[in-house]
Amino acid sequence: MPSSSHSPEPHGPPVAGRGSYAEALRIGEILRKETVGGALLVAAAAIAIIWANSPWSESYFALRNFKVGYEPWHLELSLGAWAADGLLAIFFFLVGLELKREFVAGDLRDPRKAMVPVAAAVGGVVVPALIYVAWNWSDPEARGGWAVPTATDIAFAVAVLAVIGSHLPSALRIFLLTLAVVDDLIAIAIIAFVYTEEIHVPELLLTLIPVAVYTLLAQKFRRFFGLKPAAAWLILLPIGIVAWALLHASGIHATVAGVLLGFAIPVLHSQAGGGPEAGPGLAEIFEHRFRPVSAGFAVPVFAFFSAGVAIGGAGGLASALSDPVAIGIIAGLVLGKPIGILGMTWLMGKLTRARLDASFRWVDLLGISLLAGIGFTVSLLVAELSFGLGTAANDHAKVAVLGASVLAALLAAMVLSTRNRQYRRIEAEERVDANADGIPDVYQDGQK
Repeated sequence: MPSSSHSPEPHGPPVAGRGSYAEALRIGEILRKETVGGALLVAAAAIAIIWANSPWSESYFALRNFKVGYEPWHLELSLGAWAADGLLAIFFFLVGLELKREFVAGDLRDPRKAMVPVAAAVGGVVVPALIYVAWNWSDPEARGGWAVPTATDIAFAVAVLAVIGSHLPSALRIFLLTLAVVDDLIAIAIIAFVYTEEIHVPELLLTLIPVAVYTLLAQKFRRFFGLKPAAAWLILLPIGIVAWALLHASGIHATVAGVLLGFAIPVLHSQAGGGPEAGPGLAEIFEHRFRPVSAGFAVPVFAFFSAGVAIGGAGGLASALSDPVAIGIIAGLVLGKPIGILGMTWLMGKLTRARLDASFRWVDLLGISLLAGIGFTVSLLVAELSFGLGTAANDHAKVAVLGASVLAALLAAMVLSTRNRQYRRIEAEERVDANADGIPDVYQDGQK
C-alpha cells in the first residue's frame, strides 16, 4: 500500500480521508452517473464547435439566437438563453441537493473532515482569479471576467477520471467530488452577488411566496397530503417553475432559484428519527429522478448552445489565444487550480497537523488538482455573464475555456494514468475481504 511522502501526525485529521463506507458507495453511484453525462457533454460541445465552423454556421447561430417566450413576463429569450437560464437551473437544483446532502448527512457534516477539502476548493477559486486579474490588470473591462477560471466541471472531470483512474483510491474520488461541490457553492455565490446588475424588488419579494409554499410542502409533504414522496414532484415542480420565473424577472440569475429550491428539499426521511442513518428523504428521490434529466439533457443542451464559437481558421485561433482574456483564463485553470488546491491542502496540513491519507500520495492530489482545471459548463456560463453573448471577448473566453479544459484533462491524464497503473499492480494487496455484514474491513479499522 502506498504510504505518505511524509510522516503522518498521529493526532490530526486526515487530508482527503477515505470517508465512511456508506459515503463511498454513494459517491461511486454519483460518479457512474456523471461519467455518462460527461460523455454527452463532450459530444454536444464537439457538435457545436464543428457546426459553428462549418459552411452551415449561420444556421447554428440562427438557431441559438431564435427567440421564444412571453415578453411581459421577461421570458422572451433566445434558445441559448433558455438553456443557460432555464435548463441549467435543473443542474443547479441538483447542486443544491448535493450541497445539503453533504452538510446534513454526508461526511462533510463533520467539520474535521470538511475543513481541508473546503479550504482546498477556496484556494482553487482564489488563486485562478488572482492570476487572471494580474494578467488583465490594465484593462478594466477584461478584469470583469475574473470569475471565469474559478469553476470546475464535475461531469467533464469525472468522465476523464473514469477513463484513466479506474484503480485510484476511493478517497481521491471523494476528494474530487467534494472539491467540485464546494466549488459549485462558491460559483453560485459569485453569480448571485457579482453578476446581478439590477434588482427589481417587487418581483424579488413575490419570489418569496412560492419559495415559502414550496419549502413548507416539501418539509411537511406527508402530513399535508399523505402521498408517497415519489409523487411530490408533481406538486412541487409547478410551484418551483413559478419561483424560477419570478426570480428571473427580479434580475437575479435564474439558476440561483434551482439552488434555493434544492436547499428546501429535506434530506432525511421525515418519519425515521432524524439521525444520519434515518433513511432516504425527498432529496435522494429527487436526485434519482432529475439527475438523468440534468446529465442527459439539460447540461448537454447548454453545452451545445454555449460551446459553439466561430474560430475562423488558424489565424482566428491564434488571435483568440493571444488575447489577454484567453491567456488569463488558460493560466488560471491550468496553473491556478493546482497551485491553489495543493497550496491550501499543504497549508491546512501545517496549521491543523492533518496527515495525508495512507491510501495515496501527494502526486495523486496533483493529478486531481489538475483535473479540477477542467472548467467548461460553469466557466462558459460565467463568460457569457461577464462579457455578453456574441461579443469578441466572450468568443475568446470560450476558446480559452475549451482549450484549457482539454489541456488540463491531458495533463491530469499523464499523471493519473501512471499512478493508476501502479495502483492496479497493488490492488490485490489493498483489497480486503468483507466481513459478514458486507462492509470491507478498511472501513471498520478506525478510518472514518
